Amino acid sequence: MSQGLTHLNARGEAHIVDIGDKAVTRRRAVAQARLVAQAETIATIMDGGLKKGDALAVARIAGIMAAKKTSELIPLCHPIPLTKVSVDIAADGSSAILIQALAETTGQTGVEMEALVAASTAALTLYDMAKAIDRAMVVSDLCLLEKSGGKSGDFSRADPAK
Repeated sequence: MSQGLTHLNARGEAHIVDIGDKAVTRRRAVAQARLVAQAETIATIMDGGLKKGDALAVARIAGIMAAKKTSELIPLCHPIPLTKVSVDIAADGSSAILIQALAETTGQTGVEMEALVAASTAALTLYDMAKAIDRAMVVSDLCLLEKSGGKSGDFSRADPAK
């Protein structure tokens, strides 16, 4: 971590980073989250059997909407024009669901936070929709899987959280 903390000024005070002189580049980030639950709960979610409706569709939309609102949720994030957001949800064995969110932009700052907010919100939405049948669910393994573009270069997690 040779670059230091960019959200602190010379006096150590939090501030929003000045991106005015940064190059406009294509930027992409992928993040994941996992919902761990009883096998019956996972099957019910994946089969569309929840009384609240199609949890997978609702979670995808919630993740997309959350990515678009990231700068309103995370105080020092810049509002950025997203060119793409997608949320993919799949069973991960019989006792987990894996959520992967992709965010893209062409701009002066990255989209890691947008991808992370999308993945976590989609996971929390699934929890909310299924909590009536399983309050012991756990949202875990929120992490950045990869990012590209920008001054800091590319990143790819060598060992995605399992």
